[in-house]
Amino acid sequence: FSQQPTLSMPRRSHTQERPFPCRTCAKSFKYLADLRVHERSHTGERPFPCGHCGKSFSNKSSLARH
Repeated sequence: FSQQPTLSMPRRSHTQERPFPCRTCAKSFKYLADLRVHERSHTGERPFPCGHCGKSFSNKSSLARH
């Protein structure tokens, strides 16, 4: 059997730990990837263009919903 040491480690999804603060506003995030997505709300970056109409979105889920 393989060892599973990660099962004994607490996951941030079950804690209040938010070690990734935004430098622009007071929000903090549990995961670095979430901070990166949030930062786009301040910069206006929209790196996900629609292949049909050209409209761009700040995250993949908004593009998929479009």
